[in-house]
Amino acid sequence: MAGIALISVSDKTGLDEFGLELCSLGWKIISTGGTAHALRDAGCEVLEVSRHTGFPEILGGRVKTLHPWVFAGILAAPTAEHEAELSELEIPNIDLVVVNLYPFRETVARDDADLEDAVEQIDIGGPSLIRAAAKNHARVTVVVDPTDYGEVLAELAVGEADSDFRRRMAVKAFRHTAAYDSVIAAHLPRLMGEERPAAAAEVADALLRCHEIELRYGENPHQWGVLARCEPASGLAGSRQIQGKELSYNNLGDATGAWRLVWNLPGAGVAVIKHANPCGVGLDDNMAEAFRKARATDPVSAFGGVIAANQDVDGAFAEMVAEQFAEVVIAPGFDDAAREIFARKKNLRVLEAQPADGGGLVVRDVDGGFLIQESDTSWKGEEREIATERKPSEDEMRALELAWRVVKYVGSNAIVVGVEDRIIGIGAGQMSRVDAAKISVAKATEMDHDLAGSVAASDAFFPFPDGVEALHAAGVRAIIQPGGSIRDNEVIEVCNQLGVAMVLTRRRHFRH
Repeated sequence: MAGIALISVSDKTGLDEFGLELCSLGWKIISTGGTAHALRDAGCEVLEVSRHTGFPEILGGRVKTLHPWVFAGILAAPTAEHEAELSELEIPNIDLVVVNLYPFRETVARDDADLEDAVEQIDIGGPSLIRAAAKNHARVTVVVDPTDYGEVLAELAVGEADSDFRRRMAVKAFRHTAAYDSVIAAHLPRLMGEERPAAAAEVADALLRCHEIELRYGENPHQWGVLARCEPASGLAGSRQIQGKELSYNNLGDATGAWRLVWNLPGAGVAVIKHANPCGVGLDDNMAEAFRKARATDPVSAFGGVIAANQDVDGAFAEMVAEQFAEVVIAPGFDDAAREIFARKKNLRVLEAQPADGGGLVVRDVDGGFLIQESDTSWKGEEREIATERKPSEDEMRALELAWRVVKYVGSNAIVVGVEDRIIGIGAGQMSRVDAAKISVAKATEMDHDLAGSVAASDAFFPFPDGVEALHAAGVRAIIQPGGSIRDNEVIEVCNQLGVAMVLTRRRHFRH
């Protein structure tokens, strides 16, 4: 059954085809400004809102649709009382509202956007129209997304849109206006001179733009879980699963750690993650050789882990991975030989993904609320201050840089021991730093790695010299750490006595 449609859109994708088809179904179209012009250019007959209401657009277009004749036509419920009132006032029902909003997000994304530009893109009438139509979904169909035009026309071609469809469109409409408000709340403070974003609003903005993908299960099989993937999708969330079982919450948690780590390595390499901690890292331009080095760090722990490579992988890499049990393999690309080999392991999850973006906010729950922080992604501003009498050699400096980039992804307290092209021992998640140092040494020794001449990284300062002494006794010759302890001078003096080189970064990287 044909009725009256109000159409006012900033995104005019598909508008001409939609308008023409709507007219062919007998619908009368009310519109505004640029939308009306576009529809007329496409050959549609359009009634301007100002003609419909008898009131002109004013304030340079800021007030167009904010009129009782518009909102009464949308908000009138399908009741005898409301119908009688509209009839007495000679206000026609509006049955279809097609509205999307001023491009605020696109405006603030411009490098040259200022506060005045942003304020002019804060839509007032649009959200009001959308919310009114969504509220009255018992009678009115609301459309905010051009990708829904085809389905809308299919519904109207056989009569009026059914109630389930109207409800679905209403929910989408409320999410649309909520996301719009959240992006304003998130970005306007920056343009007003505030130093940090309105964190809760920025998280809400990200979540409201997400598409939910159901996971195999949550952290445990009795818990449900979803992946909320931002649009446009990027990084690991935008990965394409080539094969394997459905992903679980833990798969993606470990995969995220592995993917971020490999893109922070100082060169081409492979990382293996198990239970959210690295258990192997290797550098080499040849991915098969890089994986061999990474697996050698701790082959026992690597069993059942997530393997990530920051270069395309080939059959030789796939053959080595196929020799052991792994949950997930991630890389930017896989050649035909690699795909064929992995296809033999039908349960293995194989993901093709773009480089990690690593930015954004980190959100964790606390009882009754949330913790929100900026991601620890930037190396900019870190120091490399040599604090000891002995300076690290060039080889040691390369090894220190690798160890430092890995320790950032190890749970605190964390100590990582390595050499120039691989990590050989990892001590993670300990209550005392000296225990983390001892565990890193013990793991390296257990796997028969030669610690003589190796280096170590600590994610935070050494509160006492005991951790340095334990590492030196095992053969470590250089250490990188943030510094900042009241005993820094005492720790540095012990290094001088032992002939250990120490580099200070002046920035810690806790990961709790």
